[in-house]
Amino acid sequence: MTWLDDPRRLGSAAFRGVRAARPVEHVDARVDAHRLSQDGFWVVVGTFEGRIDAWRFAEVDHGFAAEEGTESSRVWTGPAGADWVSSLDRDQYMSGVRAIRSDILEGDVYQANLCRVLTAPLPAALPGPDAVALSHVLAKGNPARHAARIVIPGSASWPGCWVVSASPELYLSIDADAVASSPIKGTAAPGMPMLDKDQAENVMITDLIRNDLSHIASPGTVEVPELLGHHEHPGLAHLQSTVTARLAPDYRWTPALWGAVFDGTFPPGSVSGAPKSSALRIIAREEAVPRGPYCGAIGWIDADRRRAELAVGIRTFWWDDARGGTLRFGTGAGITWGSDPADEWGETELKARRLIGLASADTMWL
Repeated sequence: MTWLDDPRRLGSAAFRGVRAARPVEHVDARVDAHRLSQDGFWVVVGTFEGRIDAWRFAEVDHGFAAEEGTESSRVWTGPAGADWVSSLDRDQYMSGVRAIRSDILEGDVYQANLCRVLTAPLPAALPGPDAVALSHVLAKGNPARHAARIVIPGSASWPGCWVVSASPELYLSIDADAVASSPIKGTAAPGMPMLDKDQAENVMITDLIRNDLSHIASPGTVEVPELLGHHEHPGLAHLQSTVTARLAPDYRWTPALWGAVFDGTFPPGSVSGAPKSSALRIIAREEAVPRGPYCGAIGWIDADRRRAELAVGIRTFWWDDARGGTLRFGTGAGITWGSDPADEWGETELKARRLIGLASADTMWL
């Protein structure tokens, strides 16, 4: 067994096309963002609430093949399906939807994302359960373009991290001076049509992303090469748009780049709302617990190659040692004036069902 196969040993991370091991440096990326454009390969995990941690890794394997469909001798043992508890029950969630519709009626917001966090006890010795085993389960049962697994043992020098994600959504990619973001808004069960409400959600958020990217873009370079694209995913379909731009000269891998990126675009617009400032205020009012890395940013920054790929932290599990060990998973929906409370609750169930079923020790969720 090599360091590439054992994330529990010294810490490792795996993404589409790249994996890394042996973290050697940590920074708070909201304080020392300049480090991320200087040198090295950085693994990044940002919480929806605003903290962004980055760890520089000493060993990197480029050209790593995706794990889709792979078999693993490692066995994932998850919690029982009945052990999952939601931070908001059905009545509480629907009450939140009605409250947000009142905010829309008053003109305070056009759209706000309302989320809940599912938790289940999962005891494990630090640094946590077998993330490789869970990532193989998800790769086989729910392959995702921006899948990731990160296990970093905590130390006196940095905080630990345990995240396994099956995110389909690109928050931000940078290749030299080319920038792209692909917000997802609009969800339907297989074979079901998208509603007018789904299209309205997507158009509003795409416009928000255009505005966000304009903070770091050369004037006149922001474009929308894809609008309302229909994308099939395991167990559901989404509407996806893509916004592209060129970095302004002041941000082309200069020390100012990542501070400007995070200040201008974080948290991702698709999981907050529009206007973003109003949506964040409403989210803080309506949601019972912090989202953590769910709806945050998960990915990597390669300063040496001047490339980066950060996913929106949806369809994501994270573990901590609270109460002897707790596994968490978030799910939510975008609320507009056209939202029906029961339908929005149903959307959160649809988004959670497949992933929670795969991660559980039984099949009651499937």
